[in-house]
Amino acid sequence: MTRATHGAARILFVAGLVLLAISGLTYRLTSLHLEGSLDRARAERRRLYRGVLPASRGRVFDSSAETNTLAMNIRVADLCADPAVLVASNLVEETADRFARELHLDAAALRQRLGRPDRRFEYVARRLPKETAESVLALRLPGVFKQDAWVRSYPMGSMMAHVLGFVNDEEMGAAGIEQRCDAYLRGRPGLLESRLDGQRREMVVRRVRQIPAEEGADVYLTLDQHVQYILEKALDQALEQHRARAAWGIVQRVATGEILAMASRPAYDPNDFRRSEDAQRLNRAIGQVYEPGSTFKVAVIAAALNEGLVRPETEFDCENGRWLHENRILRDYHPYARLNVADIIKKSSNIGAAKIALMLGDQRLDAYLRAFGVGRRLGIDLPGEEAGILHPVAQWSRITSSRVAIGQGVCVTALQMLGVMCAIANGGTLMRPYVVRQIVGPDGAVLHRQEPQPLGRPIRPETADLMRELLARVTEEGGTGRRAALRGYRVAGKTGTAQKVQAGGYSESDYIASFVGFLPVEAPQIGMIIVVDEPQPLHTGGVVAAPVFGMVAEQLTRYLDIPPAAYAVAAR
Repeated sequence: MTRATHGAARILFVAGLVLLAISGLTYRLTSLHLEGSLDRARAERRRLYRGVLPASRGRVFDSSAETNTLAMNIRVADLCADPAVLVASNLVEETADRFARELHLDAAALRQRLGRPDRRFEYVARRLPKETAESVLALRLPGVFKQDAWVRSYPMGSMMAHVLGFVNDEEMGAAGIEQRCDAYLRGRPGLLESRLDGQRREMVVRRVRQIPAEEGADVYLTLDQHVQYILEKALDQALEQHRARAAWGIVQRVATGEILAMASRPAYDPNDFRRSEDAQRLNRAIGQVYEPGSTFKVAVIAAALNEGLVRPETEFDCENGRWLHENRILRDYHPYARLNVADIIKKSSNIGAAKIALMLGDQRLDAYLRAFGVGRRLGIDLPGEEAGILHPVAQWSRITSSRVAIGQGVCVTALQMLGVMCAIANGGTLMRPYVVRQIVGPDGAVLHRQEPQPLGRPIRPETADLMRELLARVTEEGGTGRRAALRGYRVAGKTGTAQKVQAGGYSESDYIASFVGFLPVEAPQIGMIIVVDEPQPLHTGGVVAAPVFGMVAEQLTRYLDIPPAAYAVAAR
């Protein structure tokens, strides 16, 4: 190899070394630059905050508008922490101990939750009073911050609980009006984009974007707080006096279908719904079906009068209290020889009502019952309404109509049974029941207003007038509902005493006692139903439920300023 060749090789080798060194240096500089950029980007992302601004849920008022608030939101705070910041600052143990002292939390559990460097967010305590959260923030602990939140409050406690419902942990309406009107009540959340300092606190001057939350609409009910209080206290008393399993009741305006009160016992406090059981949260007034017993005779006799098959003076042989029909015995509570239609209602004869139902025939009886709303939902603006049970005529046996006539083999809700009675009080027109009067947006615009809505006319006005007079005799001396009578007023109604269904037949010890009626007879204004489940030891509707009706009615006539019978007649 020549000297020239050796020189060229050395030059190439040195050039290669220089090129390799330059490449390595370039790679290192590029890596440092990119890593620095990535670190800066990560840091920038950590300091960027994007959060939801919670919307204030709308309020719920009774019929007195804004003087009686039934449900409202209270502003609170969620205390939060950035575990990664706490770990990096070596302050996990100190912060957990301070939280434990200030908020009475478990220090060991907090140390475990806050000692995770892979976590950037952790709730320390939720729904704290704002003052409590501010006092903790004043400690200026790194990585500790708060978020504004709302908590639902029910100032009346358990009152109207079954109508109001509650808001669950996901802030969704879970029962009652809170569920039915959730789309109106919950509003629309806002958006906040901002930057945080090294301690995860917002730098307000660096706020990027803020879209305010839109408040929810307010719901105004037809319920009256005072009427509700009267009804609930009466049910509580009945529950205790008769050692009953449960009790429920409804007060309704006859002409419009507005519900003035709806109560169910046992009850619960929606402020503390997590501690309640399913049986306590059940709105029995619309969600429990039961065999109505003798209150159902009202619909059967009204149908026969409307068809012209009978008149009040039409007599029936009541078989001295024991009647064999289709090889099955039907009995009366008291034995009667012959009773006319007027006395069949007043004395509540099972045999008389059964014979009237047989005159109607299965098809006509079924048609009238369905026209009265039996076997279908009436469409009240609350979740959980049951349709009841009225089997198709094709499934009826040869004795079905005689048993349906006395409220056996058919199931209703209290709302349906009250609807039948209010239809008679309202001249034969069945009204849709409702509890929401109107919904008003945050800008004052009326988003929904409920007007009275007829569902049908099962009987003629003249039949309704006749039935009102016949039902008034039930509360007179000698009638089964005389304990519902009210001095100065004529009260119409019907008692019910139903044996509860059990495996293999009917119970001999468990009953449902009820009374449904309206007043005053001359110009009906309010209808009411009282149902008591398994009263002991007395169990008849006339002894158990009728006195509760009378107690509530007496107070309502004063509060609602319902004129006595003499004034009602003069005003017609």
